[in-house]
Amino acid sequence: MSGCTRPSTCAFRAPGKTAYLFGDLTRADLPDLLTFARHYQASPDGTLTDARVLGALRMKAIARIPG
Repeated sequence: MSGCTRPSTCAFRAPGKTAYLFGDLTRADLPDLLTFARHYQASPDGTLTDARVLGALRMKAIARIPG
């Protein structure tokens, strides 16, 4: 999934939910990762209706895998 060549990656996955993989992350992305985690947890199927909550992560998404 192209994550191996990236220095820092993070995945979100839960049973029955869409999974997400982000790469090329830096310390500056931590607030956006925490915001995404809250929205992801609150979503029944892992789908976010508004990508703006991703912040800079929108440009760092490697994969979105249906649940």
